[in-house]
Amino acid sequence: MGEQNNCRVIAIANQKGGVGKTTTTSNLGIGLARQGKRVLLIDADAQGSLTASLGYREPDKLDITLANVMGNIINEKEMDVEYGILRHEEGVDLMPGNIELSGIEVSLVNVMSRETVLRSYIEEQRSRYDYILIDCMPSLGMLTINAVAAADSILIPVQAAYLPVKGLEQLIKTIGKVKRQINPRLEIEGILMTMVDSRTTYARDISKLLIENYGSRVRIFNSSIPMSVRAAEISAEGTSIYKHDPNGKVAKAYQPLTEEVLGNE
Repeated sequence: MGEQNNCRVIAIANQKGGVGKTTTTSNLGIGLARQGKRVLLIDADAQGSLTASLGYREPDKLDITLANVMGNIINEKEMDVEYGILRHEEGVDLMPGNIELSGIEVSLVNVMSRETVLRSYIEEQRSRYDYILIDCMPSLGMLTINAVAAADSILIPVQAAYLPVKGLEQLIKTIGKVKRQINPRLEIEGILMTMVDSRTTYARDISKLLIENYGSRVRIFNSSIPMSVRAAEISAEGTSIYKHDPNGKVAKAYQPLTEEVLGNE
């Protein structure tokens, strides 16, 4: 059992879309794998963008995804621990997601331990990995609650363009509620500023605001992720930033983030 506790499960969540959740999940995951860690990425978003960004172009055509896994748990069907896991050439494993997750979201409402379906899957996987990262959908629906209930910590990417204080408050409140009611070990890993345009003083103001508003309660990562056209091209290519543009500014930004997360061990 000892080894089980060494795995860290991090949900990457923000109910606002377009803040860099998927890019962060894949590049942090691959960054950790490059440091010799065993990593499982879980795509818990019905859009399947993490799955597509790792090169599985048409997630909706995949035979087995997280939807099947959760369906099996709901229906108490046995499955092999390897069931549905895909291996990516850059050293991470992937439990893919697709549109069928929206059906699971609906059916969870009537399930007995509906908040902990994903947790029972993750508990099975803990002994096999050092890190499990969950890419959450942009909502605070049942699937995101499942991810938060299964996680040890939440990493919150926030777009630097404007500070969604209200949205953040709501997310932090939800995390607090899950911590009190379902998952007492839950912590906030930190807030990560993404899409930072370093040429503007605006980003600096936002980061100051973040620190003023949340700095005492929540860690704000020193690393931030710059705006980059190349990073946007990559998700279309199915490779990580490390493979596509290893010397670019985004790869250079994800490296210290990876170090910061490792430093949290």
